[in-house]
Amino acid sequence: MTHRRTKSGFTLVEILIVVIILGILAAIVIPQFTSASQDARKSNMASQLQSIRAQVELYKLQHRDLPPKLITTGWNLFIDCTDDVGAVSNTATPTIPDATFTHGPYMPSAPVNPLVNAPNGNVIKAIGTVDGSAGWTYDETTGVLHGIGQKKSGGYAETEDGYTDLATGNPLLSE
Repeated sequence: MTHRRTKSGFTLVEILIVVIILGILAAIVIPQFTSASQDARKSNMASQLQSIRAQVELYKLQHRDLPPKLITTGWNLFIDCTDDVGAVSNTATPTIPDATFTHGPYMPSAPVNPLVNAPNGNVIKAIGTVDGSAGWTYDETTGVLHGIGQKKSGGYAETEDGYTDLATGNPLLSE
């Protein structure tokens, strides 16, 4: 009786089929991961916007129902302690409340909008000033705050959620 030797292993065709299937799966999955980081930045911006708005309301409650003058004073108004009229503490430890500066701090550091370039991400400009030189727009008379995002067509727009242009309702850059 003769014994046949059986060869074990994969043929070239079988290996090529597996490689092609893996390539197709990668082509489907990878594009979904590339937008995940941008989605995370948009969610981060929307979350920060919600937190800052809550701090604006708290500030108003503690300061005679007047919104903070964030454009005039910058984020120091939220980072350092303030008195009843909104003067920022000039003590050696401005982040620790004392007998005069009893309110705040409202935030540990200036919030940075992740949808704009880092050097400008914490800059605040007046509502309607949307040129990429700021991360946030704010109305000092009403306390209304918006984030800035990049438009698909180029340029920047005010946004509430990081996904849509507040003025037109058009989607922002999604890459």
